[in-house]
Order: sequence, then structure tokens, then C-alpha cells
Amino acid sequence: MTTDTTTQESIMTMIETGRLEEARSAIEAIPDTGDSRTERLFLEGYLLERSYDSAGAARKYEEVLSVDPDHPEAAFRLALIADQAGDEETALSCFERCASREEVPVHALINLALMYEERGQLERAERCLNEVLKVHPNHERAKRFLRSVKCSYTMFYDEQSQWERERRDAVLDMPIADFELSVRARNCLKQMNIRTLGDLLKTTEYELLSYRNFGETSLNEIKAMLAQKGLRLGQALQAGPPSPPAAIAPRVNPEAMAAANKHVSELELSVRSRKALQRLGVTTLGELAMRTEAELLSIKNFGQTSLNEIKEQLAKFGLSFRKPGTS
Repeated sequence: MTTDTTTQESIMTMIETGRLEEARSAIEAIPDTGDSRTERLFLEGYLLERSYDSAGAARKYEEVLSVDPDHPEAAFRLALIADQAGDEETALSCFERCASREEVPVHALINLALMYEERGQLERAERCLNEVLKVHPNHERAKRFLRSVKCSYTMFYDEQSQWERERRDAVLDMPIADFELSVRARNCLKQMNIRTLGDLLKTTEYELLSYRNFGETSLNEIKAMLAQKGLRLGQALQAGPPSPPAAIAPRVNPEAMAAANKHVSELELSVRSRKALQRLGVTTLGELAMRTEAELLSIKNFGQTSLNEIKEQLAKFGLSFRKPGTS
């Protein structure tokens, strides 16, 4: 007897809503023999994955695929886990396995397209995204990524300008701790979550002086340090007056507080965006919301398209990125 589709969906709903013990009992009631074994293994893997045991989940999904190589859900989940672990070859193989089926999950095609783009296989990336748009012509993420792929065709690489960009990025990524500043100045910047030189260049004098215990002495010290490098505060900002700090702390949305504890794996993100979060060492939505847009944009190969994608996902949980000068 195979597992009823309704039963499988109800168990997955239990897992997704945190009713893990109830789901575990329901899974144990599924026969571990015959055709039911495959779905039981898959559900065991999904339960482990949602319990943050990625290694255990991967082993279950691999076991599913050894029995049923065409199992689409197992291939897709294993691809996501492999990608998060940095195993790009396994992730690519599993996404390609998903794409070989007649009915391909949209997220599988989009993630596969981004992996192809990162490898410079632009025609393959374009085909994947066009397949999504055939079925879902108004799919915003697919349209956005397709524009990115088409731009990559005409991208001109100049070795000198590339070297200059890399040198600039290396400077902007320098941690504040590397500079000779007083204890008070360093502590204030740390409390404001200004961690790199790039963060500092996106902060104005007004924002620094509006922070508690930050005075003219610390400001002049920082300005002098930047001047030695031919830099200045607010240099990286677009023209426009800074918003004054709020006099009263904003009310905290209880739903947003609950969402802050969720794992970032619960966001529907592309391969590129997930890798950026891995490089930052971010694991929860709360940690992500404490980062600034500047911090993400400073990551190699991370652009405005990926930033907008993450902002949209955070907004679904009532969260947003931290503004420079707030803590």
C-alpha cells in the first residue's frame, strides 16, 4: 500500500507548523515495506531537515533516491541541503535531475539557472528561466533573473578596472578594529553595528553625533583617520538629507519577534542569495534583520537583484534590514 497523497501532505503540514512529535508518530504508522517505504523515508528526511539536522536529512534523501531515482521532492530537498553545505557538484546534479522531469518545480529551475549563470553557462541559464516563463509568464523572480542573464552576455571585463574594483572592495571590507581609534570611538561604532570601513562611508556625521555618548572628539578622530586615506563620512551615500533618528523606540510587532527566531532556510531564496547569507554567517531572520543593505552589497557577486529578493522575503515576515546608525 502506498502512502496516500492526503496523508503525506497532512504530515508535511504538521512538520511545517512545528507539530514535530505528532508528525513523528504519524510517520511511524506508515509501513516500512514495499511502495510505502520511499515516502516514509522522504518524510523522515523532511522531519530531520525541519529539526535542523541537515546531515541526517541528506542521508534519508539519498536513501530515497537510491530506491526511486526519479523522486522529485527528495532530489530538490537534497539539492538545497548540498548547496547550503557548499557542495556545488551534488547540488547541480540534483537540480538537473529535477529539471529532467516533465513537471519541474519552479524553484528548482530558477536555482539551476543561477548555478549555470555563476558557471558562465548563460545559454543553459536562459533556457531554464524561459521554461519557467512559458508556464508562469508573470513570474517576477524569473523575469528579473532573465534580465540579469541577458546583461551578462554583454558584460565587458577590463583587467585593470577589475583589479581596481577588487582593490577597492578589499579596502571597504577592512574591519574597523584594524584602525587606530580610541576605545570610546571603537565601542560606539561597535554598538552602532558599524563593522567595516564600507559601513562607515555609508554613515553621516549627523548619524554618528545622534548616537548616545558619541561626541565631537570621537567624530574628529574618525574624520582624521578617513582623511588620511582620502575618504570622508557619507561618501558612499547618494545625495539626500539623512532621516533624523526616532525619538521614541518603535513598537515591536509580536509577529515580527516570533519570525526573528526562524531559520533563514525558511526563506524562498535563490542559490546566489543563500550563499551570500552563508558568507555572512547568518542563520536566523533576526540576525539577517540586524544587517544593513551595505553589508550585503559588499559581498562578492552580490548585487541589487539579490538584495531586492531578500528584502521581499523579509517583508513577508514583517522584518527589514537595519538602517545605518541604529542598533
